[in-house]
Amino acid sequence: MRILRTTFLLAALTLFLVMVGQLLGGRNGMTLGLGIAVCTNLFAYFFSDKIALISSGAQPVSREQLPRLYAVMERLAAKANLPVPKLYVIPEPAPNAFATGRNPGHASVAVTEGLLQLMNDDELEGVIAHELSHVRNYDILISSVAATLAGAITWIAHWGPWLGGGSRDDRDRGAGSGILGLLLFFLAPLGALLLQLGLSRQREFSADETGARMVGQPYGLMSALQKLGAYNQKIPTTALSHSTSALCIVKPFFGGGVVSSWFSTHPPLEDRIAALREMTVVPQR
Repeated sequence: MRILRTTFLLAALTLFLVMVGQLLGGRNGMTLGLGIAVCTNLFAYFFSDKIALISSGAQPVSREQLPRLYAVMERLAAKANLPVPKLYVIPEPAPNAFATGRNPGHASVAVTEGLLQLMNDDELEGVIAHELSHVRNYDILISSVAATLAGAITWIAHWGPWLGGGSRDDRDRGAGSGILGLLLFFLAPLGALLLQLGLSRQREFSADETGARMVGQPYGLMSALQKLGAYNQKIPTTALSHSTSALCIVKPFFGGGVVSSWFSTHPPLEDRIAALREMTVVPQR
């Protein structure tokens, strides 16, 4: 069901792109917007992992430095038939973790010092399994596709009316004027953002489920999410940025104002825990 929802949201973004492109920018506007979005997101696809690790201050660690972390990662990677990702530690007391990398062969997992201190072995295993699930599910690739489509929609909404189509008929059909064009100018980027956020939330549910199946039971991850939710409401993060927060297992607390949950990249923790609780028996793979 989650795979179907992800497919539906990607298809919705694609259809939305075609519709907005034809209405506001015609064929030329749609093609140019998509081309610019593809170029910018190709850069993000190949280099976003390095940017995320550098911006968070993550430091590579060896097996000798953190044998406990390596033991959990190597055991789960072997179980999931995945290469062992590069491991990093972030000097940050707020507990959190994220995975990045364009495919399993170029994956990295970073955890904060606070997470290593807070989690017991079962909870740490649940967190690492969740992050490995993002790698296994090719979530970075899905994110890149969604970002490309959303970026193209936003670009066309802002610049399409000034570009117009390739012919008079295109421009006439493009309807880059009037109430419809004005509404799309403001609502198209918002609609693309909401569809992209819906996709991001589905990825978190899927990673929870896949991680629980990888471990063989959901209870360690459930306990970890409860702890992460409690501690991240008290300890503001300083190392992680707002752009990196979408990668984290739980949304970090930055100590600022409260943003509506509609615009959160993460579903509510209570919903994630409830979904895990329904997995009474999880067959091992």
